[in-house]
Amino acid sequence: MISDTAPMIIIGAGHAGGRAALTLRAEGYTGPLILIGDEPHLPYERPPLSKGLLQGQVTLGDFSLCQAAQLTELGIQHLSGQRVVRLAPAQHRLHLADGRVLDYQRLLLATGGQVRRLAQVPAHFANVLYLRTHEDAERLREQLLPGARVVIVGGGFIGLEVAASARQAGCTVTLLEAGPRLAGRVVSPRLSAALLYLHREHGVEVHLDTGLQDVSGQQQVERVQLADGTWLPCDVLVVGIGIQPAVELAREAGLDVGQGIRVDECLRASAPDMFVAGDACEFRLHPAGDFQRQETWRNAEDQGRHAALNMLGADQPFRGVPYFWSDQYDWSLQSVGSPHAGTPSAQRDLPAGGFLQFYLDADQCLQGASGWANGNAIAKDIKLCERLISARVPLDHEALADPGVALKHLLRTAHA
Repeated sequence: MISDTAPMIIIGAGHAGGRAALTLRAEGYTGPLILIGDEPHLPYERPPLSKGLLQGQVTLGDFSLCQAAQLTELGIQHLSGQRVVRLAPAQHRLHLADGRVLDYQRLLLATGGQVRRLAQVPAHFANVLYLRTHEDAERLREQLLPGARVVIVGGGFIGLEVAASARQAGCTVTLLEAGPRLAGRVVSPRLSAALLYLHREHGVEVHLDTGLQDVSGQQQVERVQLADGTWLPCDVLVVGIGIQPAVELAREAGLDVGQGIRVDECLRASAPDMFVAGDACEFRLHPAGDFQRQETWRNAEDQGRHAALNMLGADQPFRGVPYFWSDQYDWSLQSVGSPHAGTPSAQRDLPAGGFLQFYLDADQCLQGASGWANGNAIAKDIKLCERLISARVPLDHEALADPGVALKHLLRTAHA
């Protein structure tokens, strides 16, 4: 039963939390609503941090979800620069770092995560940078000067996007990846090879199967040592080795926690009147599926919206189709559904070196697809793949691989 007495509270004023707050108002909730975030900013999207903002093409206002006047007009109380230190689920209560205690009727945890840090790198060095927040991106942009020698640890999407932005800024870039291929945990060998070729073509010195052994310097990193003993000069050290989901509040409150905060199919946590969305949410896309987390723009957008609807009593299972993209130089990688890092079921070559990869399940239905192309050439194909995933019809390997067979035709056949 929704009341207008105790407030709805959202912990985490990032993309997922901000979208949830706006959705609650858009869906007609008129009671008190509090959005709590530890950053000083309005809710914003994170993908531009490693691309447009680093390249000076956008500012924070360009990718904020709303303006301060809009929050005021909607009656959303935004507690910025605040941190929640304790949850008391049995009392429907939370404690802030400044000593305040707030009661809630329903609570959304959209706590996101913190960057993983390298233990062997002194935290006080001014030129050691991580990328998670707007402040991180601003500090990094100030140091990406022409001729700067940038060393990047991590060959996942953050590291690769920063490498592309740094090269476009005129920096000398060396990238270290501990695994045998780039983005190896999430993309196929062919996509890894395409990423490697692209970055080397743009002058990035890529070292695979190589980690950071040590650093030297007094007040900042001056040189870095690779695992094989090689020393490299360094003006800027960027660490992009993923995030650690923020689950401490939930764990200390006795909630069910795995790799993230675990939820049921409606994004409800294991405590009454509590929901979870975004990077810290560990969920199943299907009742018999494995728990997973997704650190993507779409997941934050979709789960923030969906959790808000269920906070209002919709009681609808979350069945969002996963999707992510990564733009590097003039090329784009896009993925939909549940592809994996192994060999695809079928591949389709596209003009100018692009390609699509398809992953079929045991019933020969499409479960995931990935694409690689210059510009945004694969956007329509990926959208059609998303519709084929939802259609759940058996598909022919040869038809998927044949560029002469339009995906739209396969979709029409599915609905015939």
